[in-house]
Formats: sequence, structure tokens, C-alpha cells
Amino acid sequence: MKRRIQYRIPLEHAGALVLDLLAHRFPYHTREQWAVRVAEGLTRVNGAAVGAEQMLGPGDVLEYIAPDVSEPMVDTNLQVLHDDSDIMVINKPPNLPCHPAGRYFDHTLWAELRRRFGIESPAFVNRIDRETSGLVVVARNDRAAKSCRTQFARRRVTKRYVVLVEGHFPDSLEACGQLVPDSAFGRHKRRLFLSECGGDTGTLGMTAGAERAETFFRRLGDHEGISVVEAVPRTGRLHQIRATLCSLGFPVVGDKLYGPDPALFVRFCTDMLSDADWRLLRMKRQALHAAHLQFRHPQGGRHLQFEAPLPGDMLALMGAGRQSPS
Repeated sequence: MKRRIQYRIPLEHAGALVLDLLAHRFPYHTREQWAVRVAEGLTRVNGAAVGAEQMLGPGDVLEYIAPDVSEPMVDTNLQVLHDDSDIMVINKPPNLPCHPAGRYFDHTLWAELRRRFGIESPAFVNRIDRETSGLVVVARNDRAAKSCRTQFARRRVTKRYVVLVEGHFPDSLEACGQLVPDSAFGRHKRRLFLSECGGDTGTLGMTAGAERAETFFRRLGDHEGISVVEAVPRTGRLHQIRATLCSLGFPVVGDKLYGPDPALFVRFCTDMLSDADWRLLRMKRQALHAAHLQFRHPQGGRHLQFEAPLPGDMLALMGAGRQSPS
């Protein structure tokens, strides 16, 4: 498959120039690198070749035809838990991106679904990070995608995650507050959780750029300085569980971005993590697992419920079951 990245221009970016938009929206290349790619004819707007100074309008489709690159190896050992004419439910292994982005295109769940199951346009109802394992819902058609996404948007879906965190977590904890950009991390999408201890203030007093975030946490067990925690997100925000736990003082085991030392992420991005860094992280990936999902089938509305058991790497860190979640 030829690697094509498309972006439909939203109203707030209307009027931007092609080069400005590319450098802002896709910072994995520098502005100078994007200028070269535009000059080489690798970008299109609505199917036609464009120059760097062309102005973009709302609804325009900006396309980048990426050259073939060597992609990192991934784990494609996925498990199909449910499959019908409308939806699939996948137990995704860790180290498998859902959707093409950055260095990943053919090595993604999206590409696997096209190759292995012949789904021309897999529509992800929910997405989890590359390093996160567990349940992913895929719609086979537009009607099913709309129905399922509406359920998620209206909070009619029950989601539960299992996460390993550093430290002894409380028996239970209700985290309500705001997620705001962490300005110290520049263009990286790290966020801070600002707790509202004592009451729901809704959108009153919201910080600029903030999003409301609510998560219920319950400790399931612990082992040698690590707690096994169940997380039930009541809102669905980017990095909600990881950012909230980090700000509460219980970073996710193996998390480079929200881990015990912010400098780890910088060294990870430059492939400079030392043996001591890896010992501090304990795992090669963030120990977050989408374990439980309940929703209604888009055709007929029957109740569906799925469970994905903890993967082997998380079980191994917990002592191979010597202290398993209760």
C-alpha cells in the first residue's frame, strides 16, 4: 500500500498556507524538510499538486504522499473476540499502533485489518495508544461507526482499564478536574491534571485550553512497590488515565512520557535510554490495558460485553500471579 496521509482542513485552520499548516500540524518533519517535500511534488490539495504558498480553505483535503521508509517492528498477534457484518472487537497486543501516524503505516492495526480481513476502510470507534493493550472496536461500515461513536460520545459505554502504577495506591479515589497542556514539554502532547478537590464545578473556572476529566480508581492488589489499579474513565480525553495518575503521584509503570522522571522521555526520543533508565521504567511499554467494554450493538441494540485478560508482560511484572488482582 502506498503511504498517503490525508488531513481535511477544519474551519479554524482556513486561510493557512500549505507550508505553515504542514509544519504546525505534522511536526515530525521540520519546516525546512516540509518545504523540500512540497517542492518535490509530494503534497496535494484536493488531488492537485500545490506550492508552499497556496492558501487552504475549509474542507480542503491536504494529502502527503510519503516515500517508502523502513518501519519499526510491531506485535501483530491480535485476537478477534467478535466479528459480524457491522463490527469487530479486537484484543490488541502492546506495541501495535491502531492508525497510521509518524513512522508507522503498514505496521498498524489498520493495515492488518485491510490485509488479513479485507476491510477496505476500517473505522476505529475507540483508539488506544500503541503501547496500550486491550479492547478496540472496529466498525465495518459508516452506519455502524456513527451508532457506536454516538454511544461513546454520550457516555453510554462502560470502559474499565487495568493499570500498574508506582507506589501504594489508596483503596479508591475519585479524580475530578481539568487536563491542561504541559507547557514545559513544548510540542509534545504531555498534559497536566489539575484536581478540583471537593465538588463538580462543571465548566466554571476552566483554564484556557483545558478539558474536563473524571476518572474513578480502585486498587485491586499490589506487589513489591507496584499497585494494580482499576481505572474507570467517565470522560474520554487524550492521555486521561496516564496524565491523571502522574499528577496524583502514581506514575504508570513503563511510561516514558508520564513516568517517574520527565527526562526519560527526552532520552527515549533520542534513543539514549540507559540500562539504569530501563530498570527504573521496569517495562518496555506503559503498563495500561483496556480490559472491559460494554456497549449496544449498532444493529438492533443488543447488549454486548467483552473482557480481555491481562497480557503476559503485566502478569510477569506482578510476579507471575503471586499477587494477582483480586
